[in-house]
Amino acid sequence: MEIFTIGFTQTTAEDFFGRLKSHRIERLLDVRLNNSSQLAGFAKRNDLPYFLRELVGAEYEHVPLLAPSQEILDAYKKRKSISWPQYEERFMALMRDRRIEHQLDRGEFAMRTALLCSEATAEHCHRRLVVEYLSGHWPALIPVHL
Repeated sequence: MEIFTIGFTQTTAEDFFGRLKSHRIERLLDVRLNNSSQLAGFAKRNDLPYFLRELVGAEYEHVPLLAPSQEILDAYKKRKSISWPQYEERFMALMRDRRIEHQLDRGEFAMRTALLCSEATAEHCHRRLVVEYLSGHWPALIPVHL
């Protein structure tokens, strides 16, 4: 089973929706804690479901269960009081505490699903960590970073 990941910064709407369409994504899970920022452009909470439906034929769902806590996010992004390795460690612990592998219905991932966050690449983004965590619990999961 493949789970795709995608970010929306440093890309155009044409490229973003084109990548989703070319990979035949059927469902986009928004894993951002805050999905309504004006800086999100075409990826704002109120616009994204429409664009996905009309341009890609995909469903939209906001899943804050797969987002870092505000405390972890602020420590890394705002206060810069933790490093990326510390962020990874804290976020992985949070997913363990939340038991996300039991909170999600693995069968729903039979639909071609992409996890959305803002970061341009998956290298320093929690969407990569979500897929890595799930791959430790769900055999044969293959991450594909768009």
